[in-house]
Amino acid sequence: MITCLIRYEIDPFRRDAFAAYARNWGQAIPRCGADLIGYFGPHEGSATAAYGVYNIESLAEYEAYRARLAADPLGRENYDFARRERFILREDRIFLKNLSLPHAPGVAS
Repeated sequence: MITCLIRYEIDPFRRDAFAAYARNWGQAIPRCGADLIGYFGPHEGSATAAYGVYNIESLAEYEAYRARLAADPLGRENYDFARRERFILREDRIFLKNLSLPHAPGVAS
């Protein structure tokens, strides 16, 4: 299992557009086969940093997932929305492997 971390630089005056974009991915990404952890936008501190995080089985599965996402009606619509509205100023993608597994149970208070 690998984790894809997408780091966005967004227009601070278009945070509402990024939020709509994130909600759309909340539907399309799981439907197309990735385990979506979530999309995260500015709350406190930076007004331009946002992230998308999901797990996928492998890089080979990532390629198949990307093809499904591009063919998905909501996926295509969301790509077009971002391109048309230009609220994403920069996008970087990195693939990570969880090195801390297995995790210990949480402490109950």
